[in-house]
Amino acid sequence: MDIHVVKSGDTLTRLSQQYSVSTHAIVRANGLENPNILVVGSSLLIPKPYIRYKVQPKDTLSSISTKFGTTVRAIMQASHITNESSMYIGKTLTIPVIYHTVKPGDTFWNIAKKYSTTVQAILQTNHLTNHSLLNIGQTLRIPEAPKLIIDVNGFTNIYGQVGSQQVREVASDLTYISPFGYRIQKDGTLKSIDDEPTIQAALSNHIIPIMVITNFSATEAGTALADTILSNDNLVEKLLTNVITTMRAKGYRGLNIDFENVSPTNLEHYNALLQKAVDRLHPLGYFISSSLAPKTSADQKGLLYESHDYAAHGRILDFVVLMTYEWGYRLGPPQAISPINQIRNVLDYAVTVIPRNKIFLGFQVYARDWLVPHVKGQEAQTFDVQEAFRRAVKYNAEIQYDQATQSPFYRYIDEEGHHHEVWFEDARSAQAKFNLVKEYNLRGISYWVLGYPFPQNWTLLEDNFLIRKL
Repeated sequence: MDIHVVKSGDTLTRLSQQYSVSTHAIVRANGLENPNILVVGSSLLIPKPYIRYKVQPKDTLSSISTKFGTTVRAIMQASHITNESSMYIGKTLTIPVIYHTVKPGDTFWNIAKKYSTTVQAILQTNHLTNHSLLNIGQTLRIPEAPKLIIDVNGFTNIYGQVGSQQVREVASDLTYISPFGYRIQKDGTLKSIDDEPTIQAALSNHIIPIMVITNFSATEAGTALADTILSNDNLVEKLLTNVITTMRAKGYRGLNIDFENVSPTNLEHYNALLQKAVDRLHPLGYFISSSLAPKTSADQKGLLYESHDYAAHGRILDFVVLMTYEWGYRLGPPQAISPINQIRNVLDYAVTVIPRNKIFLGFQVYARDWLVPHVKGQEAQTFDVQEAFRRAVKYNAEIQYDQATQSPFYRYIDEEGHHHEVWFEDARSAQAKFNLVKEYNLRGISYWVLGYPFPQNWTLLEDNFLIRKL
């Protein structure tokens, strides 16, 4: 998939002609709300010319995949279906296979360049030799590089029917869903949440639900609460008993422990909790994970970091989620929320003490708008990527791209004369993070948080990976 950075004078019609793809396909891939207005400096995904196939009588996903030389999993993901029962006669499927019809002037070299492949790969796929000639009208199958299979987790903090709908909207792209979260109480009980609709939406779409327990809230850091629980073996056992009871009642398959702001003096107590959780839950068939602050060394100071023992979590647990976001904090100065250079520093350390196949890269999918100059304590607005584009259009802002952080941003002046700086995500920044997953050979990606529309992300995710379904 190509990523096109919009220049002055670009229109969808021109891009359609340039890339030989329909304007509708470009609109759909990018979730464009106003196709007539393209923001200079913004990035657009140019989708691949995949085959569209209408299901015929007696067709099955297996027979269709055999016919086109692809896989059932690839067709299901490209067509956004989670089980074969949702296929019916007349349904149009997207088949992730590309054919090219040779036109005057075509050469193997320029065809390979157009589709980001090699001449040799085209020759091999089409059983041709180095001496083969091209004929106008000849059809060539364009090979695609094998896709890495990864796990994808999505946290969600919206409950009830709205939360379940958010899961359904991206169901084909999720391995796990993690409703956030059950807050522990000082007596070892749990504050319940309305998670049943989300769990049912997950199970009906072959998504594994993960129960999340945490010690903090929007108004409390949770340090004292964590100290109370972790320092008392009886409370730890009571907490785990309540967790197991809830998991059994609700249909959860795994547990994520997200304890933050834990006193450094309780590091060993926290590690002990993890081990006790594994000892009690593994025999019952549950897996255990944790969420970790983004550390760059074992001795990194600060309340967020010191009690998060990467080596212990990597040794004890089934996997971990690295919370590689929030450098652009809502109460801090404007900057990239998930800067790639900072994330790389975290990964460079993490892979030395945690097995790579246990690491999820955290990826935030929201934008922030700061007033500038920044005043200490002043809170930025947080909203979705689509709103970031709306504001860029409204204030005629030109989007810039910071190469060091691999993040887009822009500045504008509102109606009252206030200056703003907006940092967000786009196709380029998403691709940079996906490249890290491949480079470091990680287990997968964990999104914080569903409910912030970002159509480009899901289109590009599918272009880069096959999403594991368990």
